[in-house]
Amino acid sequence: MKKLGLSSNALQHSGGFERYAMDLVRGLAALGVEPAFFARRFDTSLPECKLVEPHRINVSFLPGKLRDHWFSWRLRAARRAAHVDVLIGCNRVDSSDVAICGGTHLGFLRATGRAQKRSDRWQIALERRQYERSKVVVAHSKLMHDELRELYGVDEAKIRVLFPPVDGTRFSPTDAATRAALRQKYGFADDEIVLLFPSSSHERKGLPLIEAALRDTALPVVVAVAGRPPARASERLRYIGYVKELAECYQAADFTILASTYEPFGLVGIESVMCGTPVIFPSSIGCCDAIAPHAKFVFAPADLTDLRVTLERAVREYRDGTRRAPPELARDAVLYDPGVAAHAGALLTLARQIDAAC
Repeated sequence: MKKLGLSSNALQHSGGFERYAMDLVRGLAALGVEPAFFARRFDTSLPECKLVEPHRINVSFLPGKLRDHWFSWRLRAARRAAHVDVLIGCNRVDSSDVAICGGTHLGFLRATGRAQKRSDRWQIALERRQYERSKVVVAHSKLMHDELRELYGVDEAKIRVLFPPVDGTRFSPTDAATRAALRQKYGFADDEIVLLFPSSSHERKGLPLIEAALRDTALPVVVAVAGRPPARASERLRYIGYVKELAECYQAADFTILASTYEPFGLVGIESVMCGTPVIFPSSIGCCDAIAPHAKFVFAPADLTDLRVTLERAVREYRDGTRRAPPELARDAVLYDPGVAAHAGALLTLARQIDAAC
């Protein structure tokens, strides 16, 4: 294989998929590979920009709902001009050889109960073309595997399940003294049981359900919201701001909680347990399959009663001391190798197999 290509909406700090693309760039660089990188935007101050051959596809002159299609159309010629042999698509593009599926639009609409608009139909059509034309579709969770089969009719033989990577140098347990200092930094009292809620989309992440579960409870718990401010704060709900170093929050908190209506994988779950902090998640979150039983408390999706019961069980285990200490909990909490190098290596192997078959 002469040249590998990557496609993403941007090479910059942005959404989860942009961060994933940046992880791939670093992982491939460690393997000695400099990919051609196709994107709408590049943050040239990032060290990752020096690890790729950048190719910008301008979409700024178009209305937002047309940009995905224009980018996908322009990418066909751009990859030919760059002499790319195998292209890994980390966004909706119909000329990728390896399509990365970190979420599906049909799955999102079904989970949220939202009716399709014309713009939704455009996105779904582009997704269908991507999955049909690609040689391999990499699903980031078993949930995505099932949606690809059920909602898009993708051939089982084309799908590979590869859980996404997490930077282990950033997310790891800390010592007791540092943890105590972090709790003080974020305003967590010694007698509080802190449930970290990292979110920029509170409705979708299930904050109303969590608030309802804690209403009138005697449990000594407080929800610490990191990200976008909640509409209102209360004795039970505390806003700790937009936190750049989220690992500190995981290390300071006692649990991480979400009640998402749709979460194709949920990297925050892996990040949390790698820091030694167990999660309280609905079973519908994709990463639950990748977390060991001792590091998770799982409840039925959108089930207020089951969430309350699960919270009581989590607090009971916390109080009676049966829960593992953070370093011990983190040691075998993740059921796959979350290293960036391992994930990049697996994708590179797939790309070479595709190239050899052409």
